[in-house]
Amino acid sequence: MKIVCKKNDILESINISLRAIPAKTTMPILGCIVIRANSNNIKFITNDMEMAIETIVKGRVIEDGSIAIDAKKFSDIVRKITDEEITIETNEYYMATIRYGNNEASFNCLSDEEFPDLPTVEKQNAIRISQFSLKEIILQTVFSISDNESQKIMTGELFEIEGDKLTVVALDGHRIAIRKITLNDEYKLTKVIIPGKTLLEITKILSGEVKDEINIYFTKNHVLFELENTIILSRLIDGEYYKINQMLSGDYDTKLKVNRRSFAESIDRSTLFIKETDKKPIILDIRDFTMNIKVNSQQGAINENLSVNKEGNDIMIGFNPKFLLDVIRVIDDEEITIYMTNAKAPCFIKNEDESYIYLILPINFNAAR
Repeated sequence: MKIVCKKNDILESINISLRAIPAKTTMPILGCIVIRANSNNIKFITNDMEMAIETIVKGRVIEDGSIAIDAKKFSDIVRKITDEEITIETNEYYMATIRYGNNEASFNCLSDEEFPDLPTVEKQNAIRISQFSLKEIILQTVFSISDNESQKIMTGELFEIEGDKLTVVALDGHRIAIRKITLNDEYKLTKVIIPGKTLLEITKILSGEVKDEINIYFTKNHVLFELENTIILSRLIDGEYYKINQMLSGDYDTKLKVNRRSFAESIDRSTLFIKETDKKPIILDIRDFTMNIKVNSQQGAINENLSVNKEGNDIMIGFNPKFLLDVIRVIDDEEITIYMTNAKAPCFIKNEDESYIYLILPINFNAAR
């Protein structure tokens, strides 16, 4: 194999490929980027057995071939090369030589024969969506997934498509995040659970531009995301997702409207006095047209007041401040609306058309008062 590419083009493809390199593995081949070159194109392929990435690299193919090259070593050396053009050549002994200017570096590689091939996915009935919309809806929900592998379903997000509506749901046992968007076309009913890790990596690959689109294909066991020069293939999480609608009560005793930015800034200041290990709540004491925000910990205390528009009962309630901030930071509305029942019942943050709904469980604040 012999290929010639611009350094920046190789580096861009390496950065994408590294998303599917496992942090630890007992299989050396999975720590490699497979390079496959033929007269049509140059491909970089990685696979951590849960997610696989195949991306096309700009360049010239002088001689067809393939090799499995250690991802970290390959990445490190390309980053340190200052020349604009790089030549990569391999021989029958799986030795790769990287030439740059009048210099070269050689190291041992592996055959790609043991590399696990990507499952074949029939590209039928693509869901087409802008990269901007997909990136936004993931980032607006993915913080609510669980990292507890014993609750596998909670480590992923529900993608439900019905007609022209896409609904994405994430939950971790303490909170729920729901976002809904309207698609340009109508599709048959589809419900799948996509691993949160896959979705997080995809947000780092997506351009985030409204004009750029992505095709999504579903099979029984996999989801395929297709960009212009890159495909990301991921296993789906098997199982039935939780019946979210049963958790979304429309009843409330207190309805609160507050300026989003002021609320976020006040909560952010309060976290200066809370260590994550303390699990101290932030206490909201809502009376008439004022919300008192209070934190009392070993590190210090804070006591602030915000003007609010309240309907219904006064209420005092405690929350994990991080859970509140996670939600407030992904809402664009100038004013947010919070619905509460009592100090032990979940609160809801949602807008009028319910294109977003966030549920947060409160914390017992008696010990913090």
